[in-house]
Amino acid sequence: MNTKEKKQNHTASRVKTMEILWRLGKYLWQYKGLLALALILTVGSNLFSLIGPMLSGYAVDAIEPGKGSVAFGRVFYYAGWMVAFYIMSSVFTYVLRRIMIAISRSVVKKMRQDVFDRLMSLPVGYFDVHQSGDIISRISYDIDTVNTSLSQDVVQLLTTVITVVGAFSMMVVISPRLVLVFLFTVPLSMYITRFLTSHTRPLFRERSASLGRMNGFVEEMVTGQKTLKAYCQEENTIARFEEKNKEATESYYRAEYYGSIVGPMVNFVNNLSLALISVFGAVLFLKGQMSVGNISSFVLYSRKFSGPINEAANIISDLQSALAAAERVFKLLDEAPETADAPDSIRLEETKGQVELSHVKFGYNPTHMVIHDLSFFVEPGKMIAIVGPTGAGKTTLINLLMRFYDVWDGAISVDGHQISSVTRESLRQSYAMVLQDTWLFAGTIHENLAYGSLDDMDEKTARKKVQEAAKAAGIDGFIRKLPKGYDTILTDEGTNISKGQKQLLTIARAMLLPARMVILDEATSNVDTRTEVKIQNAMHRLMENKTCFVIAHRLSTIRNADWILVVNDGDVVQQGTHESLMAQEGVYRQMYMAQFE
Repeated sequence: MNTKEKKQNHTASRVKTMEILWRLGKYLWQYKGLLALALILTVGSNLFSLIGPMLSGYAVDAIEPGKGSVAFGRVFYYAGWMVAFYIMSSVFTYVLRRIMIAISRSVVKKMRQDVFDRLMSLPVGYFDVHQSGDIISRISYDIDTVNTSLSQDVVQLLTTVITVVGAFSMMVVISPRLVLVFLFTVPLSMYITRFLTSHTRPLFRERSASLGRMNGFVEEMVTGQKTLKAYCQEENTIARFEEKNKEATESYYRAEYYGSIVGPMVNFVNNLSLALISVFGAVLFLKGQMSVGNISSFVLYSRKFSGPINEAANIISDLQSALAAAERVFKLLDEAPETADAPDSIRLEETKGQVELSHVKFGYNPTHMVIHDLSFFVEPGKMIAIVGPTGAGKTTLINLLMRFYDVWDGAISVDGHQISSVTRESLRQSYAMVLQDTWLFAGTIHENLAYGSLDDMDEKTARKKVQEAAKAAGIDGFIRKLPKGYDTILTDEGTNISKGQKQLLTIARAMLLPARMVILDEATSNVDTRTEVKIQNAMHRLMENKTCFVIAHRLSTIRNADWILVVNDGDVVQQGTHESLMAQEGVYRQMYMAQFE
């Protein structure tokens, strides 16, 4: 990398740092009243602390070396005031810490809420390309890192600024000539700090990123425990984790190692300044231009001057970590939310269930088109089956119907309204959906079944509705055999029940939604044949006069569909009833017969 590129990268990094600090400042500014109080307490605490060295010098000058006597009255007088000022300084510091903890807690709470709100507004496509573990790492570890920095480092930086300015002013008052020592040591400290921190910032950024990757891997492996054990991949998984763990550990080590160099280097320069002060102070004392008390006070102030600079170097190292973490958080907050509804969007009311696709084209990335030119028309109340080989675009079609993704070209309409001119909320409320990948949350069976459909209903009526849906789905008997029936707690993702039972629960949940259209994406893939027959009968009873889209690989389950669409490579290559398609020598007949070979 040439000098010009280095300068450009340095400038870009500095601009980004200022932007991150500005955005953090906006969060802090919401509590400007407490910040003003914190500033007052910081100034007061440090002023009380800065008076001490001056009083110490007065106490030392109470000693009369030539006479061999000590004016103890003066010594105790100044010592008493020193104790009083230091006690006040400690009280102010304690209150300041409490205030800053309260501020940082509020800021982090708001930041975490903003991140979660943003996650809820992001399109489905974001979650398709980002690991869950990395997202969790941003909302937990990265925000906690920012919290630690706000509650501790901000106070330290304020203290450093006030202490340095105050101590420098006092030293100028005591001996302007001795202050000249710092004309050499302070620029040297600043250069070392700036040089090292410019190299450590990328390391802290990589540390956060590598930790996010490791968390993402762990989340995947924990979720897929049964699969990896079934394939005897424990040793391979351990080896892959060791690699991720090593990467995260080494990133952490590099960041901390080079970050920790800053403090000792600056401390060395500060000790060098103390040595120079001692030498030149002794010379001034021999010339009768400074008293022992003044030298003592100057040395104490020089420690107060250089000590915070040393601490600031360490704080800056911690801030690099916090800035890297904040950068990851703000990057998530800057992700574009799901496209807003058009201002003139309408709400679907009392949907009939008429759906039409006209020359739809779509792909998940610009270089690969999944659906080339898809058109079909669905009458209200019909059961439409969508079949085809893997990768033909069946699930993509469901994503487009629900408007999880927007089409590239063409149009999709419901009841004659293009879905691009309909509010997403009303569109999605018009569908009840059961996916192949079932989702249940940690809670009672009743809560899972009533999710999103019975919130405004009284408890007694809701329970009745839930039980009716469970009976229709053929799951009521199983639920009643559980220790607490419908109040049985399901663990996260429903791991304490079978896959088929989870599928039945999600089907029952879909039955409770007052939707006129139903989407079933391989909804019966995890149930046995007898249960499948019960579900089919129940679905036919409960979905009368509803438009139903069924994606199925098991073609025997969709023989009674009103219309079957055969999708291949993003196009409808055949359509008709089961009997008419079987009469043709086409893709459908080949797929159907292949199941019995």
